[in-house]
Amino acid sequence: MDNNTINLLKSLKIKYKNPSLYERALTHPSYNGEANSKHQDYEKLEFIGDAVLNYVSADLVYKNRPEMEEGGLTKLRSALVSTKPLATYARKMKLDQYIRIGQSITASQVRKSDKILENVFEALVGAMYLDAGLKTAYRFIKNLLLDDILAFKADDLTDYKSKLQEEIQAEHREAVTYVTVSTLGPAHDRTFEVQVLYNDIVLGKGVGKSKKKAEEMAAKDALSKRSVL
Repeated sequence: MDNNTINLLKSLKIKYKNPSLYERALTHPSYNGEANSKHQDYEKLEFIGDAVLNYVSADLVYKNRPEMEEGGLTKLRSALVSTKPLATYARKMKLDQYIRIGQSITASQVRKSDKILENVFEALVGAMYLDAGLKTAYRFIKNLLLDDILAFKADDLTDYKSKLQEEIQAEHREAVTYVTVSTLGPAHDRTFEVQVLYNDIVLGKGVGKSKKKAEEMAAKDALSKRSVL
């Protein structure tokens, strides 16, 4: 048994019965070619882990956001278990440091790949489900997701850019444009200010920690002023 796997399980406080399941969850398919093994990677565990994640996240969202309608619940669940957030959880857990890879891929590529990290995270959940059961997997996922579920705001679910575009194009043919007017702060903690324009007229302004968020806030601002357009 790989000592790195044991060290990871200890750091995550995961009580295990069959450590080989977790070792497989941390094995990239490229490793098989050089080890002359078959199906000893994360792909099958990823399949079961994905199903467990979808069930648990749906259950958590339903029970903890009773004010949301079905459409909002679906969007929130998808936002929690899509590639980017799962890769973020994987990085917080430092899973990239424990993945076994072959020579066809580098550690740097693994660290930068959201998809690989998503797959490994799902495989880890699958291994936990098979090794310790649904109750343990549920508790593990809940500890990761609950704060994000409770903190999620309606603004995070509303696609203001699409809504604004639909309203504008219902009256005019031209599209709106978004312009970044300022970028403040160091590279690791940027704040963006964006304006949304139609025919060079500023319809709204927005600020966010990413350009996408700032654009959403600018579109929201524009929609709030639609009565004066």
